[in-house]
Formats: sequence, C-alpha cells, structure tokens
Amino acid sequence: MSYIKTPASIEDAPEQSRPVLQAVEKQLGSVPNIFRIISNSPAVLSGFVGFQGALGKGQLTPATRDRIALALAEINGCDYCLTAHTYFASKFAKLDENEIIANRAGTSSDPKAAAAVTFAKALAEKRGDIAPSEIEIVRAAGYSDAEILEIIAHVALNTFTNYVNRALDTEIDFPAIFGKAA
Repeated sequence: MSYIKTPASIEDAPEQSRPVLQAVEKQLGSVPNIFRIISNSPAVLSGFVGFQGALGKGQLTPATRDRIALALAEINGCDYCLTAHTYFASKFAKLDENEIIANRAGTSSDPKAAAAVTFAKALAEKRGDIAPSEIEIVRAAGYSDAEILEIIAHVALNTFTNYVNRALDTEIDFPAIFGKAA
C-alpha cells in the first residue's frame, strides 16, 4: 500500500488533475497508479505529463526510450518502473526477454541502442559527471546532438518516476512479464 493516497478513480483525484487523467485514460485505456498518485499535485502531474509528452515527440524511438527506462529502473531499484517498462517494452516495442535483460544491465544487443543505454547508465551512475569521450561514443554510434539531449532528458524523467515510486511505494498495477534479471 502506498505511503500517500492513490486516488481510486479519476473522480477521486483533485479537480484540476481530472482532465489530465482523462487524457491519460483515453490514450492508454486505463490510468496507471503512477499517474493517479502524482495527481495529488495537479502541478506535478501537469509537469510530468507535459515532459513525457514532449519527449514522446522527440527523435528517439519508443524502443530506445523503453531501453533507457529499464536501465534506469534497474539502477534506481524501482520495481514499479521495471514492471511497467518490461510490459511496455515487451508488448509495444516488441523487445524480447534477452534484450530486456540486457537493457536492465545497461546495454543492448543492438550496437546503436547499446551506445544510448550505456550512456544513460553512465549519466545516472555518475550523476551527470561524464567525460567528453562518453558523448563522442554516443555521437559515433549515430546519435545527433538533439538525440543526446533527449537521452539526458529521459534519464531525468525516469529518475523522477523511479524516485516517486520508491519514496511512496506506489502499488504495482502492471502484469509481471519476466522474472528478475541477475
């Protein structure tokens, strides 16, 4: 059970959060607990959904975004995000179990994706204090400056959700797809 109230329905959320939650429901078919718990603060919900929506229009593929999310969830020990992004990566990005396990370990079987995930992992582990050579590796793998910025932004976005879920013990509402990675 979460440490703060998770509104049971859209109607139970603060009035200012309801239109955002309705939009999430329309897009996803349901309102995951991460959105419902964040809805306690309409400002935070609006910022989160806005940032997430803007990055969704970026140049990184959905598969790369999920790969980064899996690596960050593993680094930050966020079971909620591990479950959610394993579900999304498996069902929508069509990543197989071996790829998901590699992503959680901070790499990929795809060389270009491996550069992005390794860079994201380094950003998280070194708290942004990376060497210029690490940026050059990502650039050499074929990522533009815009995509490098998007990788950094996805690290920030996923760190936020990882921290929310860890701090508040958000109840997992996604089905378990695969077991825990080594």
